[in-house]
Amino acid sequence: MRSLFAFLVAALWAASAQAAWYLDYESSRLTFVTTKNADVAEVSRFLVMHGSVSDKGEARLRIELDSVSSGIPLRDERMREQLFDSKDFPLAKIEAQLDLRPIVGLADGVQLEMRLPLSLTLHGQSRKYTAEVLVTRLDEHRFQVVTLSPLVVSAADFGLTAGVESLRKLAGLKNIGQSVPVGAVLIFASR
Repeated sequence: MRSLFAFLVAALWAASAQAAWYLDYESSRLTFVTTKNADVAEVSRFLVMHGSVSDKGEARLRIELDSVSSGIPLRDERMREQLFDSKDFPLAKIEAQLDLRPIVGLADGVQLEMRLPLSLTLHGQSRKYTAEVLVTRLDEHRFQVVTLSPLVVSAADFGLTAGVESLRKLAGLKNIGQSVPVGAVLIFASR
């Protein structure tokens, strides 16, 4: 009986180690901070994201740029049209390769700091970054990934400087910052 129990526990652990993980976007957040006129900071976020981590650790996150939300509808419309050009570039994509072994081996509530190389594709351009993240095993079926420090994304790296300038003129501002810190709280669940 003991050997049967041990076998079942091992089989369940192996199954969870091989399970695919999917983003719970309703519980997740991807935010960025913009600055205008040198000293006014504003927080915006994306409301719709899709993501998964395969059983081989291939992590993919797709952000629907039309879902940008600053709390001001006119600003959101201008960002969609003037900055992101979301009709031609509807998605931003993040890809990374994870080693799932230490993550699925965590006990509930245990955390693990990781440096995570990733690739961001936005407006037809791709750039590589390294994110410092904190991974927390929430329970048997969920884990959370939180950025420990924001990624700083430059408009120039993605051909967005003309869009930033267009926004500046439309809003009648002296300046808009060309770099934005981006932070994330992502919850993944197994199915």
